[in-house]
Amino acid sequence: MKNFTSFIEKSALCAFALLAFILGHPSDGYARTLPLAIIHKDVMLTPQPGRFDYESIDPQRHLLFIADLGAGTISVVDLDTHGLVATLRNTPAVHGVLAVPSLDEVFATATGTDTLDVISEKTLRIVATAPAGVYPDGMTYDPRNHQLFISDEQGSTETVIDTRTNRRVATIAMGGKVGNSQYDPVSGMVFADVQTRNQIVAIDPKTHRIIRRIPLPPACRHDHGLLLDPASRVAFVACDGNARLLVLSMPGMRTLSVHRTGDAPDVLAFDARLQRLYVASESGVVAVFHVAGTTLQPIGRARLAFEAHVVAVDPSSSDVYFPLQNVRGRGVLRIMAPEKH
Repeated sequence: MKNFTSFIEKSALCAFALLAFILGHPSDGYARTLPLAIIHKDVMLTPQPGRFDYESIDPQRHLLFIADLGAGTISVVDLDTHGLVATLRNTPAVHGVLAVPSLDEVFATATGTDTLDVISEKTLRIVATAPAGVYPDGMTYDPRNHQLFISDEQGSTETVIDTRTNRRVATIAMGGKVGNSQYDPVSGMVFADVQTRNQIVAIDPKTHRIIRRIPLPPACRHDHGLLLDPASRVAFVACDGNARLLVLSMPGMRTLSVHRTGDAPDVLAFDARLQRLYVASESGVVAVFHVAGTTLQPIGRARLAFEAHVVAVDPSSSDVYFPLQNVRGRGVLRIMAPEKH
């Protein structure tokens, strides 16, 4: 009887340990749900499953641009009516999309042709095309020098486009595969992930030279996602090799804290109005944090949908937009609003 009781006790402990493993460690501080509520029925973007890669909001025109990599199209959604207003074609294997309201233009990286397409927001037509490397991906805009910096993941370079002429003016060798790039309006520098070297690289836009390489700690493997909060002077780095988020001080990039995310974190979005950070992942898990200066408080982490790895936030309403590539066999846009935590 003693052996049987011991067996039962051990079985119960194993079951408890398995449950704890499935739910996550109870001391990690996360709610097991997302502090978000669906506020609109899903908007159909494609009648078949698609692969969405980036999205970008123009807060002046209240438009959302979504890159559909699989279809080679860009969906344009009206943020006031939440309706699909246009589908832009002829952008083969489009990865990155970036709206720049001050230029009345949207930039798209068409990996199928390894080019940058410049789209007029007035006509929603391609008005210029420029070579953009071997595998152009994400982008950031430097308004001081009127330049677009394009991450070339496979080519291990950063391509620089002069937006006044829409011509390539520089190709910067990065020494490894490049993740996301971000312009810092305070320092005037461009920062980029060199994910195969676990580095953050600082680029001087005036000279197109790398001025510093900052090694990341072992807590981060394969830094892919990057987002800056210039007001608080912090950088957020998503490490897709080990499901971690780093918080770094700027400009020195000293590690302040490390947090868990879903597996293979990808796109980050920051709501400056509510001070919330969203980290979407290839595993479909979304992690949500409240940001207080340089401190992050986890307020939710849960699986949203299959491959829910893209996220954007409307800066005026705080509505959150997730393009989902396969919901009952269709590509849709899920629209959510934050709940109080």
